[in-house]
Amino acid sequence: MRTDLEVVWDIPETPPGFAGRVERFMGPGKSRSEAAVEAAGLAACALLLFAGIRASGAWREWSGPQIAVVALVGLDLIGGVLTNATNAAKRWYHRPDPRARRSRLLFVSAHVLHLLAMGLITLSGDWRWTLGNVALLLTGAAVVEFAPLHLKRPVSVTALMTAVLVNLFWLEVPYVLGWFAPLFFLKLLVCHLVPEAPLERRRRV
Repeated sequence: MRTDLEVVWDIPETPPGFAGRVERFMGPGKSRSEAAVEAAGLAACALLLFAGIRASGAWREWSGPQIAVVALVGLDLIGGVLTNATNAAKRWYHRPDPRARRSRLLFVSAHVLHLLAMGLITLSGDWRWTLGNVALLLTGAAVVEFAPLHLKRPVSVTALMTAVLVNLFWLEVPYVLGWFAPLFFLKLLVCHLVPEAPLERRRRV
């Protein structure tokens, strides 16, 4: 037994109105260190993504809407992976509330919009890619959400690898967009749906 660690599921009170809704969406009670890692990770990975796309030269052939979709989706996925991996998000989205499952599944389902934007705008109306990934997303989410608790982590990683491999071999995209599937399915199937314990250093009394 680890005596230096403790699991903290306590969710702090949130303010009323819009500020409270934002805090609950991100995960109430986020520590300063979590926020710092999120900000630094987002800045570093967004810069790497921007630099890679710029170096490829592919963006020169994109229209304004295509560039906008890639930029917004890229930032959302990078930030979403980081946010959903925090203790604050784990506590909130996996709280003992009968509405929590519905909240998780609605969150995942809303990302069909990302697939529509990428498939129909960035990939110029690629319905095969769009519908294929919608099927991978919704099937993967259902499998992970309803898997036994002790199997959720390996099931989620299996769903992630399945989605990435299907995209690699059967739902191909230009190499400059090869980051999309790994980040998209990592954010939703692993970071968001797996109820990992919010571990913290045990405070000495």
